[in-house]
Amino acid sequence: QVQLVESGGGLVQAGGSLRLSCAASGLTFSSYGMGWFRQAPGKEREFVGGIGWTGGMTIYADSVKGRFIISRDNAKKMVYLQMNSLRPEDTAVYYCAARLIAPSTSPDNYNYWGQGTQVTVSS
Repeated sequence: QVQLVESGGGLVQAGGSLRLSCAASGLTFSSYGMGWFRQAPGKEREFVGGIGWTGGMTIYADSVKGRFIISRDNAKKMVYLQMNSLRPEDTAVYYCAARLIAPSTSPDNYNYWGQGTQVTVSS
C-alpha cells in the first residue's frame, strides 16, 4: 500500500519560510519522480515544482521560481519543499505526488497523492 504523508505546514508571516516534508512508503521511491502541488480555496490544483528520480532534475512553476527549492533523500524516502520569501498568495493546501521516473506539471499524470498540509501566509 503506497502512502505519501506531508508535514511541516503551518501559519507564517509574509517573508518567512517553511519547510514541507513528504514521507513515502510502499513504493520503490528511487524510481519515482515527485511533484508538489497546491490548491487554494475555490481554485484548481496547481503545479508548484517537481524533482526527478535521481534528484538531478528539478522544475518549478514561474510563481515560485527563485523562492522554493525541492530536494529529496532516496535513502530516507523523503522529498522536501523549502519555501522562502513566502507571500499571502502562497496560502493553500500543499500536496506531494508520485509518478514513475520524471515529474510532470499536470496533476493527471500522477499515480499517488498525499493528504495535504495547510500553509497559511499572513500579511
